[in-house]
Amino acid sequence: MDRRFEVDWEADLKQAVVEGDEIRAAEVAKQALDAGADALSLLQNGAVAGIRQAGDIWHAGDYFLPDIILASEAYKEAAKMIEPLLSPSQISYRGKVLIGAVEGDAHDIGKNIVVSLLKCASYEVVDLGVDVPLPAFVEKVRELKPDILGMGAYMTTTMRGMEEVIGLLEQAGLREKVKVILGGAAVTREYARGIGADGYGGDAAEAVELADRLTGNT
Repeated sequence: MDRRFEVDWEADLKQAVVEGDEIRAAEVAKQALDAGADALSLLQNGAVAGIRQAGDIWHAGDYFLPDIILASEAYKEAAKMIEPLLSPSQISYRGKVLIGAVEGDAHDIGKNIVVSLLKCASYEVVDLGVDVPLPAFVEKVRELKPDILGMGAYMTTTMRGMEEVIGLLEQAGLREKVKVILGGAAVTREYARGIGADGYGGDAAEAVELADRLTGNT
């Protein structure tokens, strides 16, 4: 075959993710896999590279929230096709993150972006969803033994639950076994520091950087 006519599936997938074109991302992933592309390379150099570039553009202020949401959705569509073809030995995690929005809070856009970026940064992520009962965070920390517990709150009326969870972790003897990071529109760096959290992520990109520091992956 004339190499001039070969398709660069990884570059095509990366571009589709950066542009937030979920239909195109799914099409490219399927076509690439049907053509015999290596699943791991397609994920890392295509989908993951794309969401990372989108995150960099967002962090630089050239993308807005809708842009990064679309990029995250495109990444997820591609990953859904690729990940089932990976063997367990090909998957190497940098750490495990348990995440959820606290009880009474049903906002999930920011959390979903954080989840997408953490996954593309090679973290195993357990997403508890929204409106998570406060004791459930503690139960899941005990059960799953994550490296990091991430909690989000987007209303001042719900963010007080974060301090309660930290207190429940202390009572259960689990506080020293997990790093706690906070985020969300209602939360500030000062608040996180004041209630004894290990860090605060002002946006999804900062949350990933924080996870890297706390797990020694810098």
